[in-house]
Amino acid sequence: MQNGTRYSSGKTRKISCLILSIYPLRRCIHRRSILQQRGTVGRFVLIDVVMAGVLLLLWYGWFVSYNRRRGAALLHWVQAACLGKGRVLDARWKAGSSQLKATLRLSSRWFEDARLTVRLQPRPFPVQWFLSRWRKQGETLTFEANMGFPPGFHLDVIRRRWSGHSAKKVASETGTWTLSRPGAVVLTTKDDWPPELTPVINTLTAWRDKDFLNVRFNPTSPHFTATVALENLSDENTAAAVLGLFRELAMSSSAKQH
Repeated sequence: MQNGTRYSSGKTRKISCLILSIYPLRRCIHRRSILQQRGTVGRFVLIDVVMAGVLLLLWYGWFVSYNRRRGAALLHWVQAACLGKGRVLDARWKAGSSQLKATLRLSSRWFEDARLTVRLQPRPFPVQWFLSRWRKQGETLTFEANMGFPPGFHLDVIRRRWSGHSAKKVASETGTWTLSRPGAVVLTTKDDWPPELTPVINTLTAWRDKDFLNVRFNPTSPHFTATVALENLSDENTAAAVLGLFRELAMSSSAKQH
């Protein structure tokens, strides 16, 4: 009996030792599986980050190229609109290929030291592009120059348009509409209207179909600044029309000086 007891107790010790040896093994295997899972998740995260970086680089490169092609085409239209009497020089890109500055050399007595600034949508940067479109910031061309006959006045012309529509009930009840084309409405901050401003205002109202955003005359440099929307510049003819407007404005502002 004693031998049997010793045998059974020894067998129990062997089983307990075996159980104790299996438990750390299971913990080790469990830890290893967790580490493997973490490693797999980390690899997937790394792959996602790399793919996002590649997509951003492709996005940036594509839209940088697009903006540069658009800016180059615009400068080509402006130079062609000068009919050999002007040349675009020193084109420089800024702000991540969303702003283009250039010098426009004109053989004209009306403008001197002319400069062009093209502001495009910040397409290479998705967040900035989204914010720009949400704020409805359009693409523009700004023309700055000194004048051979500087204006003797300071004038800021800001163009705005308002539109509205009738309610559906009122529109359905009305059978016919009478449409009319009203004249321009000028709102001014001066009580007295200087006589030399009349030719300028007449020229601006005559070009009411051209969507210029603002025009500025200043006795100091730059004497003339004008901004137009790029959506109205689609070829050489439209660029020539805009340059013609600038020339007529310069002529009208110095009508009494020559």
